[in-house]
Amino acid sequence: MADSFYPIDLHSHTNKSDGSLSPAELIDLALQKGLQTLAITDHDTLEGYDEAAPLAQAAGLDLICGVELSSKFHDRSIHVLGYFFRQPPGPEFRHHLDCLQTSRRERNGRLAARLRELGLDVHQDEAERFGRSQTGRPHFARLLVEKGYVRDLREAFDRYLDESAPGFVERRDASLENVIRWIHEAGGLASWAHPVRMVRQSAVPVDRLFREMAGHGMDAIEAYHTDHSPEVQAEYLTVASRIGLAVTGGSDFHGDPKPQIQLGQVTLPPSLLTCLRTFNTPPH
Repeated sequence: MADSFYPIDLHSHTNKSDGSLSPAELIDLALQKGLQTLAITDHDTLEGYDEAAPLAQAAGLDLICGVELSSKFHDRSIHVLGYFFRQPPGPEFRHHLDCLQTSRRERNGRLAARLRELGLDVHQDEAERFGRSQTGRPHFARLLVEKGYVRDLREAFDRYLDESAPGFVERRDASLENVIRWIHEAGGLASWAHPVRMVRQSAVPVDRLFREMAGHGMDAIEAYHTDHSPEVQAEYLTVASRIGLAVTGGSDFHGDPKPQIQLGQVTLPPSLLTCLRTFNTPPH
């Protein structure tokens, strides 16, 4: 019989990174949506998971510890999801995250300076009012809206903050090898997040990109994602199976910054979750 689907979402964000909901609010929403399994995958921090874990346990929600890290591949920015750790990562992994947070703050200073060069009266501490635990481009976008430079968040990104916009500044990301190694050393599985974003910009065939990723030690590909059309999803599932990569998926829910994306919008077969729980990462 064909594999049935039930509510699993392995990609979500809280306001501990660039989402709009607190960890408690995200857990409440997951319960309202009828989710059985949720992964919190905030950028460069486990604070959201740490705060949500006891709430999820009390509510009977299967909560998976995750994180989303930035790196480079073919000289383009990519994101790597790490999760299904043997246990919540310890001090060494969290130290790597602290270093990434420092790099993020340094980038925010350069971003504010670049926006001022473009004639916008924008300062890092102003964006940090919105960022709370962690400040990023969505919080600069909110500041631009507040100051009347743009009408909405989408215009802020289109005119100033997207990677192709004049206000964008590169972040000094960790190497792909280091990101994957950190995840593996913590006993986790590394998955390339929303690969279609890079595939669209690259002339390299999907099969080759996935094989190169596997060669770097990547364990999985996020085939199920709100950016992926049914055709793209089917292609990625086929190529990943042929190469021997595992598959992950989720909505990439952020709340207000991405209002078109709903928590639980992507559904996964339960057999996939079983495979991910038993996936064996390479020895270190």
